[in-house]
Amino acid sequence: MTIGENIQTIGERIRAAEQRFGREPGSVQLLAVSKKHPAAAIREAFAVGQRCFGENYVQEMTEKAAELTDTGIEWHFIGPIQSNKTKAIAATAQWVHSVDSLKVAQRLSAQKPASASAINVCLQVNISDEASKSGVEPSQVPELARQIALLPGLRLRGLMAIPAPEHEFERQRAVFAQVRLLQQDLNAQGFTLDTLSMGMTDDMEAAIAEGATIVRIGTAIFGCR
Repeated sequence: MTIGENIQTIGERIRAAEQRFGREPGSVQLLAVSKKHPAAAIREAFAVGQRCFGENYVQEMTEKAAELTDTGIEWHFIGPIQSNKTKAIAATAQWVHSVDSLKVAQRLSAQKPASASAINVCLQVNISDEASKSGVEPSQVPELARQIALLPGLRLRGLMAIPAPEHEFERQRAVFAQVRLLQQDLNAQGFTLDTLSMGMTDDMEAAIAEGATIVRIGTAIFGCR
């Protein structure tokens, strides 16, 4: 199947899940994860209407963005963030899903180009408590959110999570439900978070059932890397 056909198939899965779980039609956005795929593949996806692309590696994102300046693509950075890479991220990405420290957020705030709009940021939550994963412990999220919400040039939008793999649907839902409840608790404290970035190819339906607003899909669109 072509990239365009794959995007259509994923779109149908998203719409079906929205309907199945009582979500508002069109409330879930597809983020095409294009890491390690060439700019030509991104152009192919763009040609069929895909506008938002996620990248995990800073240099790869900046190189592709330079090659694709004619498209007006919305770039989402979704990988681990090294503090010495924040300037390039701030100059390129409209969204950063993987903020997990005040230091990183402060650097993004300070290094955002003056002419650019506020950077939309999500806090990455280490919801499965995996030592190998980036992210904030759930108990630390409220205080970090309060600090980041005060920074100029950033707009705190929500939470991102990459749970440990689960193969049983209800177990997938249970983990995503923890992220949803954390967002609800934050909003009850006065935040106005509207984004849950969670769900990938193998667990997107469970994520949508628990309130995902952005699903991050790579392999099912672009194939294996």
